[in-house]
Amino acid sequence: MTASGPEIRSRTSADPDAVTETAVVDAPGRPGASDETRTGAVAGTPAAEAQTSRWQRIRPDLLVAAVYLAGALWVTGRGWLDHGGRLLGTRPNDQGFNEWMLAYAAHAVSHLENPFFTTLQNAPNGVNLMTNVGMQLPGLVLAPITLLFGASFSYLLFITLNLAGTGYAWYHVLSRHVVSSRVAAFGGGLFCAFAPALVSHSNGHPHITAQWLVPFIVWRVVRLARDGRPVRDGLVLGALVVAQFFISLEILFLAALGCLMMVLGYLVCRPREALRRARPLVGGLAITGVLVGAAAAYPLWMQFAGPQHRVGHPGNPDVYALTLGSFVRYATESVAGSPTSALRWGPNTTEQASFYGWSVVVLALAACWWLRREIIVRVLAVVAAISAVFSIGTTWTVGTRRTAVPAPFALVTELPVFDSVVAARFALITTVALGVLLAVAGNRLAAVGVAGAGEGRLVPRLAAVAVFAALLPILPTPLEARGRVPVPDFVTGGAWREHVAPGRTLVPVPVDGMTSLYWSSAALAGFAVPSGYFLGPVSDTDATGRWGVEPQPTATLLTAVSAGERPATVSPAEIEQARADVRYWKADAVALPDRARHHDDLKTVLDTMFGPGQRVDDVWVWDVRSWTR
Repeated sequence: MTASGPEIRSRTSADPDAVTETAVVDAPGRPGASDETRTGAVAGTPAAEAQTSRWQRIRPDLLVAAVYLAGALWVTGRGWLDHGGRLLGTRPNDQGFNEWMLAYAAHAVSHLENPFFTTLQNAPNGVNLMTNVGMQLPGLVLAPITLLFGASFSYLLFITLNLAGTGYAWYHVLSRHVVSSRVAAFGGGLFCAFAPALVSHSNGHPHITAQWLVPFIVWRVVRLARDGRPVRDGLVLGALVVAQFFISLEILFLAALGCLMMVLGYLVCRPREALRRARPLVGGLAITGVLVGAAAAYPLWMQFAGPQHRVGHPGNPDVYALTLGSFVRYATESVAGSPTSALRWGPNTTEQASFYGWSVVVLALAACWWLRREIIVRVLAVVAAISAVFSIGTTWTVGTRRTAVPAPFALVTELPVFDSVVAARFALITTVALGVLLAVAGNRLAAVGVAGAGEGRLVPRLAAVAVFAALLPILPTPLEARGRVPVPDFVTGGAWREHVAPGRTLVPVPVDGMTSLYWSSAALAGFAVPSGYFLGPVSDTDATGRWGVEPQPTATLLTAVSAGERPATVSPAEIEQARADVRYWKADAVALPDRARHHDDLKTVLDTMFGPGQRVDDVWVWDVRSWTR
């Protein structure tokens, strides 16, 4: 997802074929080059001067981090106004599921339960968490916060820090290893984190925006080929890969694919040099593979062969693909965008990983032409082109219409793992390639400005203004926020504990997947719930992926009563089926909240099924243990 080989540093000399390979950490006046300092050094002494020099070096980094954090808060700020009462963005179900994932992670930590599979959602069959979004490492790190402040707070903190952390990670790697201009590195990091790709995925996809280790993984792959120390570098890369595995397996796959595109690009541009570098690269990757295989053996088994695993992503892959024209359109949450600007050009408001607008596309093409002799730019161009084409899906598009002409992604769409990837997300790789390209081009502009004098500095200054003007239309706007249905006090206050034993099921009425998750999240996954919001297999004998499960007959009946689609009368057969269903769910209690639609009709039905209910706080509760124990 960035350039490879020994020439990773952007050249700043007048000769475009000159290569700077000096280790950045040894350069004077840069982070990593400071002398040892002592606290309390006497003013004017070498130790005090070194201490002052170190502060001067880290001060720009702190400023960059503050700007990125401010940008992240700008995007997510409406959610912070009331994290418990609002849902951030346009995909409330995705947020609800990820809040539940964080709640379950805290529960698993505090109760020492399996972090990769659970029956606390979709009781009694359970959910394979590896075949969904994973996020075990963030869930573990955030567990104390989740236990103290709740899953909604942890989710919002996570989605906010992802943007700031990803931006700063790219700035750190770019400024230390790729470019000499901190301003250029800042611009590259800003693009990688705040272009439409990650901002749109902040509508409910924290596992996609959690890319703060990706820059270090990519750089370590480059180091494998450059330094010739495969054992050490392979182990370091392995540790980073293992960590990313437990953050987001999907992003790890895309990062690996981006690195493969990077290697192919280098092979095309410098075949002899690439082959010479292959030996240490392959050796280091083998060591990385052994470490990752040992650390991730059980989760990988769970992913591909464990209970409730799935094969492929539901539906036609082109439903979640971009159109070719999306690259020159504007995203919903961009300055130049609007609620209708991306309609029909992409799958939905979350999957807007392209949408750069004409200005950025022209800017990128101009940078590639200007710096066409630089190997890093050629490699980045290859990576951007391949990933952009893959994001279009299995067939080419004309305008918003999909044709029958096969596109390159059709060649791999049936392969394992590729069959589970959302095609639009390949453009996440494109975004990173463009971000690094902008940093390299900005670095060259900075070098020209320093070397020039008088009128010679006018051109880079005008170019800088043009770059800003090109990027301005895609700057992000704040994500919308909407109110959420309050969870009953019966759940939030803990009264449910008197009615549901640990590991047993509480059935919310109507039996709706998201209602189940919101109740469970509020109770930090203290009880099991039927149904849910997840990806699973079609059946025990068919592992083809699908959304959720077919509802039990009683769930369908109660949903129909809630919608006013049937009267509040039930037959003896339906009563027997209801008691069989609560037995199937391993339920201890059924709860009807006051806010339920057609509340009185539902209560009449439940009284008929299970006898008179008991009023507890703001719900009616039916004890069903006599039929389920």
